[in-house]
Amino acid sequence: MKSVILQEFLTIDGMAAGPEGKTDFIPAATRGDRSFGARQTEFIDSVDTMLLGRVTYQLFAQYWPNVTSGDEKPFADKLNALRKIVFSNTLDRAPWGRHEPAAIVKGNAAREVEKLKQESGRDIVIWGSLSLGQALMKHGVIDEYHMIVCPVVLGDGRRLFEKRGASGELHLLSTRAFDRGTVLLTYAGATVASQVL
Repeated sequence: MKSVILQEFLTIDGMAAGPEGKTDFIPAATRGDRSFGARQTEFIDSVDTMLLGRVTYQLFAQYWPNVTSGDEKPFADKLNALRKIVFSNTLDRAPWGRHEPAAIVKGNAAREVEKLKQESGRDIVIWGSLSLGQALMKHGVIDEYHMIVCPVVLGDGRRLFEKRGASGELHLLSTRAFDRGTVLLTYAGATVASQVL
């Protein structure tokens, strides 16, 4: 069975996005960090499917298909080759540059993700996509949380973990620090944690 991994960038004060949904703290904290880039390129080899909400899809589709040179190219090539699924009730198509377009799923995201988990292959990753991640957390389908904590304090914005509907107790699997000060905290989700303990 596949695992579903939610990878989110957070500030030290727990924000996943700043006011007005801005996420410019992410490239500011990671740009030029070769140790972080190497980890992301290594991580992408462990997944074969990417899940996105509409907003993150639009950001990714504008950027990643256009990376054709430079340090990000090895990662971009792998990301662009992944199976891509966008959860949206408003989109009718989801082009991805010259690559295979993303599939669109409307309706019950948790039910669809449970089906995807039953397939053979490598794991599934959710990047960004706060609303999608929060919906899946409430249904208990997240197996691992990869929290990349950036050395930034925003003071205001949007949190990944809302006051209501928290995912329960998590179990720390590993920590890893990168050259520019970001730290990766990897946790097993509540249902997986109960099996680990």
